Amino acid sequence: MGWFFTKTGRYTLNRGICSPKKILMMTWGMITCRGMQIDPQCMRCGMAAETINHMVFECPPALQVWALSPIPTAINRFPTEGLFTNMAYLFWNLPNDDRMRMYPWLIWFIWKARNDKVFSNGDWDPNEIISHAAAEASAWTMAQTRQTSVRTISTAMVDTIRSGDRCQVDGSWKETDPREVEALLWAMQCMLRHNKLVMVFETDCSDVGKMVSKPEEWPAFTILLEEIDRCKRRFTSFSIEHISRTNNTKADKLARSARAIPTSVYYVNYFPNLDF
Repeated sequence: MGWFFTKTGRYTLNRGICSPKKILMMTWGMITCRGMQIDPQCMRCGMAAETINHMVFECPPALQVWALSPIPTAINRFPTEGLFTNMAYLFWNLPNDDRMRMYPWLIWFIWKARNDKVFSNGDWDPNEIISHAAAEASAWTMAQTRQTSVRTISTAMVDTIRSGDRCQVDGSWKETDPREVEALLWAMQCMLRHNKLVMVFETDCSDVGKMVSKPEEWPAFTILLEEIDRCKRRFTSFSIEHISRTNNTKADKLARSARAIPTSVYYVNYFPNLDF
């Protein structure tokens, strides 16, 4: 089942798109059902017992749908009296044509038309069934294209982040002062002043990433975290990565050495990318 949320973040049933897999699972459920106590006579045509194959493929209204649809039909080939033969034909023997992809929805709407007739005495025009099936097949294809596009954009953003500037930050905690968070905020402000808008900040303090991602869980740092959030929104691309202490030795040593100094200490070093 595939869908996109509304802009409010809620999913509503009228926005759902049934997938071929779901429809085929429904079909398989109909094929394998046992022990159902129902009137064996077809309630649409009254000409034969209403088996699954009769309902989907052999009943005159269903036959008319298949005949008018793009799905190729031929005597003794499709549709036939054998349900598994018909399904095998649809699964593996259709031409390589995009229009053939509508067959799961043809089955679905033939089933819906049958239910409307049985329960509401409603009649569907065969061309209406085909139009609905074509529209749903097209919507499904577009949904998959959109999802692929989103994944491609996400991959591109990851590549951009990886290729962006990296800034290692550290702050040595002194009593209860939030030095790690202050160091990150100061580093962010420095990068913004230098118009560095694609940034990866690296820290050996795992709590910093947790604070930025879930500030509501750190009420003691609310003021700092709100300022970090304001700065974060100004970046084109922003991420925080946790690295080991051994990979952050320069920033760590500078932070530790500042403990003995009564004033705040800030240090920035820049290593340009070198092409070899």
